[in-house]
Amino acid sequence: MDRREKEDYLREYSQLKSQGKPFFPYAILKDSAMAIIVVAVTVVMALFLGAELGPKADPTTTTYTPRPEWYFFFLFELLRVIEPPELVLLATLGVPTIWLIMLLLLPFVDRSSERNPLKRPVATTMGILTMVMMAFLTIEGATAGAPTAIELSTSPQYEQGRAAVASSGCLGCHKIGENGNGGPGPELTSIGERLPSQAIARTLVNPTRPMPSYASLRQREPEKFAKLVAYLASLKRESP
Repeated sequence: MDRREKEDYLREYSQLKSQGKPFFPYAILKDSAMAIIVVAVTVVMALFLGAELGPKADPTTTTYTPRPEWYFFFLFELLRVIEPPELVLLATLGVPTIWLIMLLLLPFVDRSSERNPLKRPVATTMGILTMVMMAFLTIEGATAGAPTAIELSTSPQYEQGRAAVASSGCLGCHKIGENGNGGPGPELTSIGERLPSQAIARTLVNPTRPMPSYASLRQREPEKFAKLVAYLASLKRESP
């Protein structure tokens, strides 16, 4: 902005300011009244319509699938993309923080007074890339499967058994490959090398505490129980 443009701007600003209303108390009273109305409407709706917080938490369930709120889907997907455990800190704090710092520094890098986006390539490109990246990661995170999904290579005949293991809560206490938790149960990545299918079935029906019994699953859904046992018995290090 040269000297002439600055003088024109100040002249126009002073004219508009003289024609307008003062910020205090006019704008403050108007904004305060609107804020009070919004809060009052929200309180009334919460009292009479209720606020849906989801079902009551059940600490005994083994089938709960944790999912973030929709506005965290992009971080959720970023964490899924960067899989190595040693890079988790980079995925959760490093990349988002670096990108945020770049956006905060953008006004100091592109100091042009132009309002036309085509004449501000740096700011326009950074803004578009940020929106596209967050939109893409949000969509991918929203459509991704459950975080307890097992990603080991599995033969087609064991696909249903793999799904049964994932949906039965086994990964809450056990680890299979890169998925699940490392305790309190032992790792099951190569359980088929240590136990035959009959021993696996007996362990599921009569487990050692704190592992829950799957006897009810065998009674209610014997086919699902059999496929679960068959899949666990197939887990061997030499398996494809």
